[in-house]
Amino acid sequence: MALDGIRMPDGCYADGTWELSVHVTDLGRDVTLRVTGEIHIGGVMLRLVEKLDVKKDWSDHALWWEKKKTWLLKTHWTLDKYGIQADAKLQFTPQHKLLRLQLPNMKYVKVKVNFSDRVFKAVSDICKTFNIRHPEELSLLRKPRDPSKKKKKKLDDQCEDDTFELEGPLITPGSGNIYSSPGLYSKTMTPTYDAHDGSPLSPTSAWFGDSALSEGNPGILAVSQPVTSPESLAKMYKPQTLLDKAKINQGWLDSSRSLMEQEVKENEALLLRFKYYSFFDLNPKYDAIRINQLYEQSKWAILLEEIECTEEEMMMFAALQYHINKLSIMSSENHLNHSDKDVDEVDAALSDLEITLEGGKTSTILGDITSIPELADYIKVFKPKKLTLKGYKPYWCTFKDTSISCYKSKEESNGTPAHQMNLRG
Repeated sequence: MALDGIRMPDGCYADGTWELSVHVTDLGRDVTLRVTGEIHIGGVMLRLVEKLDVKKDWSDHALWWEKKKTWLLKTHWTLDKYGIQADAKLQFTPQHKLLRLQLPNMKYVKVKVNFSDRVFKAVSDICKTFNIRHPEELSLLRKPRDPSKKKKKKLDDQCEDDTFELEGPLITPGSGNIYSSPGLYSKTMTPTYDAHDGSPLSPTSAWFGDSALSEGNPGILAVSQPVTSPESLAKMYKPQTLLDKAKINQGWLDSSRSLMEQEVKENEALLLRFKYYSFFDLNPKYDAIRINQLYEQSKWAILLEEIECTEEEMMMFAALQYHINKLSIMSSENHLNHSDKDVDEVDAALSDLEITLEGGKTSTILGDITSIPELADYIKVFKPKKLTLKGYKPYWCTFKDTSISCYKSKEESNGTPAHQMNLRG
């Protein structure tokens, strides 16, 4: 018996090896590897890349088992441990794939998402890119289909998508490139402000730049856009019955499973929506985009009749938004006319301190903020002495900082005090 195994009648050796078929999606090729059950996943990928002999960055690629809907991410596991046999069909495919994401304001953006991550992690990376805090409030939803338009589904979808498409660069969550902006996730959480109206802006310009998406305004996601034309609105899907509305919620993806495990395809359109209506720590200073997208989702839910509400409630919602817009316009005008007066106390105190440390003179506006409070009034003071018949004597007393100064009269308060008592702080 040879070391390679027992020689069979067909000339092959029974050495315990078998053929594994792997489909390389980028090249569209099927590659056959001769392996044993004891080889680990990392070794399979190494042999595959060596056999392909293609100079390319394969670091983002991983093995996907289509039949079991499983990513083979544990590279130290063997084929036997995963239960892979000769009949298994594996795919060697990138983990990051394109996804067409519809934001709550009904606009589409192209996002590169990790299809091997759990949906919860993928949503967290997307929200971090858009500077939306508390990503646990959102999730991904499959696009509802209109049952009355099955025959021309592709045509209607393309028409609707073109109506709401936003032209912009590819966004890659968590990639560390120019699109990722961790400003609101830093320890300081320093907000930025719009130069026009003083409203808070997230660093949206970092990933939209001068593209058509921004239209010259980097805070486009923090600003409500006008509603589309009635013709386009009429083409959009509206649930007609309670069953149709229930089917919308049926499309929520499982947060504990990856996108590939839930049969999400590359370039598929998914909806990013607020799932749990329990909002934590809404702060206009840091959550301009988050608050506006929440409003947009509510507005479109009313326009598309996805929620049950009366006509009075609709009018109240519209009236509140109109009132907010009017106040925003007034606030913008006041900011342009009195920009120096719109500095809050914390910023003013920091500016005053900075000027003082540099040896300069503080402004009159900011000087009052850091002035030491002072209490002053007439108080009867008694100083006990031996063999004295005098009682209480009135003094003008001032309490400032940690000392009490006593003057014989109010007019002498600018001079040297008659008595002074220092208190421990």
